[in-house]
Formats: sequence, C-alpha cells, structure tokens
Amino acid sequence: MDEKISLKALEDFSDDFASKVTASFFLSKEKITGPEILKVTELQQVNLMILHELLGAWKLEANKLKSPFFDYAAQEVTAALEQFQNLLSNHISISRENFQPLLKKAVRQTLYLILDPYDFFADTLDQVHGGHVRIEDLRSQVRFLRINRLPLERLLETLDDKKLVTVPGNEAFAMLDHILEEVNFTPEDVEPYLQQLSRVVPVRLEAFYEGIEEPAAPAAVQKESAAPIQKEQPVSRKEPEIQKEQSKPALKPEAEVKKVAGAQTTLYDQLVRPSTSTLAEDFQKLKKIKDSLTINQKFMFTKILFNGDFELFSDAIERLDQLDNIQQALSYLSNNHGEWNKDTEEYQEFMEIVQRRFA
Repeated sequence: MDEKISLKALEDFSDDFASKVTASFFLSKEKITGPEILKVTELQQVNLMILHELLGAWKLEANKLKSPFFDYAAQEVTAALEQFQNLLSNHISISRENFQPLLKKAVRQTLYLILDPYDFFADTLDQVHGGHVRIEDLRSQVRFLRINRLPLERLLETLDDKKLVTVPGNEAFAMLDHILEEVNFTPEDVEPYLQQLSRVVPVRLEAFYEGIEEPAAPAAVQKESAAPIQKEQPVSRKEPEIQKEQSKPALKPEAEVKKVAGAQTTLYDQLVRPSTSTLAEDFQKLKKIKDSLTINQKFMFTKILFNGDFELFSDAIERLDQLDNIQQALSYLSNNHGEWNKDTEEYQEFMEIVQRRFA
C-alpha cells in the first residue's frame, strides 16, 4: 500500500514557497500580469494552475449574469461573452495580497498530483454535479495538465467518442479504472519536480509522508537554525498532524518510500482539511467510508470483493455509511456479502476501514 501523505506538510511547504516567490517578485512591482504568471516559477505546472484558477473565477462571475429581462443564453450573447473573456485574459493584473494565496494553492495542488496522481484523478471525478461528471468541466481540467495527464486525457477521448455531455460518477470511475489498466499507467518520476521546487525552498521527499522521520540535523546546524536572523529558512519540519479525513492507509514498517508521480495540473478546491486530532483520535474516528478511500482502494475493493461491479461497491459503501453501529454493519455484510474470503488482504483492509467508521 502507498504511504500516507501529510496534508499539513504540503500546506507548510506551499506557504513557505509562496511567501518567498511573492516577496521576490513584488520587490519592484505592484501588480503581476498574465505573461508574468507564466514565468513566475520554474515549475511550469504551478504557473498553469494559477491560470486555471483564474479561469474558474471568471466562470463564477459569468454565471452571475442572469436576468429576467435579458437572454444571456442566446448564441450571440454567449459568443460575445467568450470574446470578452479572451480579451480580459490579456489584461490580468493582480496585487501581491491577492496573488500570494493563488500561488500557495497552485503549489499545494501541484505537490498533491506529483506525490499522489491516483487520488488526484479520483478527486477530479468527485467534482460532480448531481452525481454526474460534466464533460466540459473535465476538459477544462485536462487543458491545464502537463504531467501524468494520459489517463484523464484518454477518459475524455472515450467520453467524446460516446458524444456524452455528462456521465454518472460511478461510470466515470469504472472507465478510468479500465484505462489505467489498458495504458499500464506508471506515474512519472517525482525527483525532477522536487528539485525545481527545492531551488526556492529546500525539501526532501520524506517530508511529505506521515510516519517517516527525516535524519536529524547535526547539532551545529540545529543551533544555527535557531538564530533570529537567517537568509534561507528551511521548509518547516514540524511533526504533521493526522488528518481526520485523510484517505491514505498507515505506512507499514517495512515499506520503503515510493517515488510516485510527477504531475502538473488543475486546482482541487478542498485539498487541505484543517484538523487538530491526535493519532489515537484519527484511528478511532472516520466520518464516512466513502471519503476515506483512495482511488486505489476503490478499484481494489471493486475488483476483489465486488467482482468488478463498481455500482454494487458504491451501493454497499453508501449503505454502510448510513448505518448506526458496527453490529448493523456486520449484519449487513454477512447477509449480502457472506461469500467473501476472510483470509485475503483486501477483506482485512476493508473490514479495518469499516471498524474505524463505527469505533
């Protein structure tokens, strides 16, 4: 199983990175423009995600253009609005106070995709409307991908071939599962991207995973880092808090750090979920099974426990999340899925998640 990513570590690094880049750029300028955004960091994907966020902001503003007196859906009007959007995109002008949060979010999302592309794919498909994935929303996401884009690109091609406008979320997950196997998807190497980021804020891969301790700095270095003034502050190494709704399973003692996924992509609005829980509380509390599963787990449980039927798997998870206690959950599983092989790793992992749900 994959290691558990520390969302707090991503947050801390993104904050440090955005602060340094923003401070450097705005030393001599009051505003940043579109062309300058495309060059603001060495890692191009970060820059593209900022632009994707700005596109989303424009769409939100455009959606407010509704009136009982005017037909904003008329073809001529929509064409004029699109032309206006294109014109406006050439006149981007953002102050430091408004730009720094955009940059921080872009770095955070880039890191998320670099370290965990599978869950990034899942989160992309979870951005549903009424239980359906909108093809145009997915197309907007893929436009801004430069790394690890093949699975979502293939999914978009499949949906276009079917001439669909929307697709149920369960079907989209099932299609993506098939595509991941078909293309034998292997995430790109993370190291080149971390090296680019490290030229602004030094970072080690281990810093982004929970349960992996980094080597202690020599005493002389530790003493120096405590000085009140220092030019280069290293990225925060605070012990990450465990996220209550974090999806990744705990790291096995013998597991090594996997170098997963390089990536560059669109923004994901709810990456960081604030939490003050302790390790014990995290193990005991799980609000919903659905929210705790990684895309790997969803696919694995579907294949092994639910005979490849993603709809059956989704219905079971929804039912379990509606129950009140572990007795009801065990009764439900015994009556509906009593044929499961209890000796398999998949069964044991699934039952551990169920137990956490009702602990």
